[in-house]
Amino acid sequence: MLWAVLGGGVGSFYELLFLLLGYIVLLGVMMPVHEAAHAWAAVKLGDATPKWHGRLTLNPLAHFDPVGSLMILLFGIGYAKPVPVNPYNFRNRRRDMALTALAGPLSNIAMAIISIALFRVLLFVSGEGLQVSGGMIYYTEDIVLYAYTVLIGVFARVNLSLAVFNLLPLPPLDGSRIFGALLPERFTYWMDQYHQYVRMALLLLIVTGALDIPLDFLIRLVGNAACFLFRLPNLF
Repeated sequence: MLWAVLGGGVGSFYELLFLLLGYIVLLGVMMPVHEAAHAWAAVKLGDATPKWHGRLTLNPLAHFDPVGSLMILLFGIGYAKPVPVNPYNFRNRRRDMALTALAGPLSNIAMAIISIALFRVLLFVSGEGLQVSGGMIYYTEDIVLYAYTVLIGVFARVNLSLAVFNLLPLPPLDGSRIFGALLPERFTYWMDQYHQYVRMALLLLIVTGALDIPLDFLIRLVGNAACFLFRLPNLF
């Protein structure tokens, strides 16, 4: 995603600066929230494994994965270091694994909504105008552009991308554990047995852009619904 923006050029040096700062905050703050949400849910449900491994923290170094971070910069979807969980410590293994997995995407959706809300507050406080016509955004002051770049273009969009992407029912994504609790156990067994092949296929889909259209549709669906709640025009 960042690669595409830089390749297409940006409007000004300040827009580029805010864009880069947005991604730094995303990787340093928002990615750790996703993994810490997994850890918190697991501990609350009876598994202290994440706490023993030092993952019940917002320290970005504890969750950093270089390949996953690079993928976020290039494609807008990626991952941090997975949180270790022992499902045998849960009272209800399948249900609690699903809830632990769901905590991550829910945290991303919450952060996206907070980002959209902050953008709405900034527009209200500053009294600046914003209009969308023909897919183009028209504004009266540059501060609106910079806020849009960070809060909507980076924070909200990437968080929604991560949420939607992670909800796909494919390993190693969170969705495989969520749907695994709803579908017959043979589904989970099949996924575990062939997870390496599924992972390779998933990586191929990401690199080739085959997932771009369906994921973008879902991102716009959720993002524009949040915009509607805050009386904003469709920004996604």
